Amino acid sequence: MAEKGVKVFGMWASPMAIRVEWALRLKGVEYEYVDEDLANKSADLLRYNPVTKKVPVLVHDGKPIAESTIIVEYIDEAWKGGYPIMPADPYERAQARFWARYAEDKCNAALYPVFTTTGEAQRKVVHEAQQCLKTLETALEGKKFFGGDAVGYLDIVVGWFAHWLPVIEEVSGASVVTDEELPLMKAWFDRFLAVDAVKAVLPDRDRLLAANKARREQILSAA
Repeated sequence: MAEKGVKVFGMWASPMAIRVEWALRLKGVEYEYVDEDLANKSADLLRYNPVTKKVPVLVHDGKPIAESTIIVEYIDEAWKGGYPIMPADPYERAQARFWARYAEDKCNAALYPVFTTTGEAQRKVVHEAQQCLKTLETALEGKKFFGGDAVGYLDIVVGWFAHWLPVIEEVSGASVVTDEELPLMKAWFDRFLAVDAVKAVLPDRDRLLAANKARREQILSAA
């Protein structure tokens, strides 16, 4: 008989895995959370996601779904009642997906070098990251959230910026999202982090800070 219920395989510091928890909490769906040690992945994770062997994985009544953005859309479709994550209008849905893809492909790639560089090289990549985020910020103009008056799909996809970027800035000594350069994004950080469903599952900042400091030192010493 198929396993019933909802289970999430994640990792406490993963900015991708937290998207799944945010979506489930916004929908009011009860779930079991399994925190994975990615250096020693569980047999269940490898069984449910044998292709990429990564988190997050959502298991719904025994059926696994992988990749965070796909999972978020699945959650919205599987639990149609209650909180709407995707826009109702087809054009707005397409726009949300477009900006989500832009953030995933362009902004995430632009932000990573901020964490792994120093000096003049870092100043250059900070500028490039800011330009990318400024383009994304246009999708926020005139709105409280990317989803409008409430958190939506794009907020969930880029929501990790609000908690992880300040940590990256502190660890690297860089300033990316400032009131001067990205005022709409900076104000959105505060609004997003104040949402109950969001702050309920945020990883401990001190623990995240320590983990990222260690990771950065490891990367720089190997360079």
